[in-house]
Amino acid sequence: MDELREFVSSLVGFESTDGAEAGVSAWLADRLDEFGFEVYEWTADGEVLAGHPSFPDDPGDIQTADRPSVGGVLEFGDPAAGPTVVLNGHLDVVPADEQRWSSPPFEARWHGDELTARGAADMKSGLAGCVFAARRLASSDRDLDGRVVVEGVVGEEAGGVGAAAAALDNPYPFERDAAIVAEPTELTPVVACEGSVMKRLEIAGRSAHAATPWRGEDVLEHFQAVRSAFEALAAEREQRVTHPLYEDFPTKWPVVCGTVEAGEWASTVPSSLTAEWRIGVAPGETVAEVEAAFDAALDEVVADSEWLREHPPAFERFSVQFEPSAVDPSEPVVQAVASALREHDAGDPEPRGVTYGADARHYVETGIPTVVFGPGSIEQAHFPDETIDAREVETFVDVAVDAVDDFLRSQSSR
Repeated sequence: MDELREFVSSLVGFESTDGAEAGVSAWLADRLDEFGFEVYEWTADGEVLAGHPSFPDDPGDIQTADRPSVGGVLEFGDPAAGPTVVLNGHLDVVPADEQRWSSPPFEARWHGDELTARGAADMKSGLAGCVFAARRLASSDRDLDGRVVVEGVVGEEAGGVGAAAAALDNPYPFERDAAIVAEPTELTPVVACEGSVMKRLEIAGRSAHAATPWRGEDVLEHFQAVRSAFEALAAEREQRVTHPLYEDFPTKWPVVCGTVEAGEWASTVPSSLTAEWRIGVAPGETVAEVEAAFDAALDEVVADSEWLREHPPAFERFSVQFEPSAVDPSEPVVQAVASALREHDAGDPEPRGVTYGADARHYVETGIPTVVFGPGSIEQAHFPDETIDAREVETFVDVAVDAVDDFLRSQSSR
């Protein structure tokens, strides 16, 4: 376990923000090679990703150069007689504002068993746990058939660049039968992830001196009408769209206007406005159909306004989109995780849903049953002084070892 903590400390020392993962990818590839894994690397093809609904349509808007993802493979017994399970983690982290941290965010700071650093919870500790779980399986005398793949992928925070590439164009010379994505779930199996669509609203008005506002057209009034319509639709969806794993959330399908920019001068009627929205998509829905519902709500606002009819606002996608994903809780990989949790009396073995997206959706879309399961809490993700308890990471290793063992045995053809 000391070696595991040292491994995590090294991982969080890389400032591997979006597009800057090359250094940590190379380091992980070297470590996997030293540990006896067969190492694979792949770089996403922007042309291929542009055809995927999660990504912009223009390949030039998708950063893929110098962003290799890494996979390490360990084989057991007769690999062809058993299944292949992927243990997945992402190498990228969100930026850190050092002024809001009590210590340098890209230096491991230990307080007893607690590690503070950017990526400690989201999700370099989970990735390290995957590496050490696979190593423990390989060093044991368990009679197993099959393969374990440990993946460190890039660009998860930007839509899943590395995972999408691996799902769309298998980088390995064998098929994959199941996956565990080690996002921070507080050691609870997650079988449903919410999706989201990002939309940018642009409204044009007419400027005028603040002393004669009647000569202008204030965009804020039109924005408020749009926002009220979206709030009404969001409230209606909260009542109409249901899912058994989401009924305990205060807001199941969040709709948030995250940025608003309007006007140019305090003494001028604001004549332009740009607002960006993040709209939740429930498991079982599609991004396209939820997007269409909000487009229709906007159309109704426009139809009621002579100004907006003559000056139609733009409401377009931007950034990346997250399709929702769900897997049947009866899938063997989910049951293997739940069984191992019960055996170790750890975490919560009851599957649940979450209101965020994860790389799991890319594997689920290609027919690979995937459960999201890892140490740490999403409440620490993207926060200053991001912290995880290493004892939970160590428990994750114990549980993952037995879960993979169970899965390989139950799905073996021998």
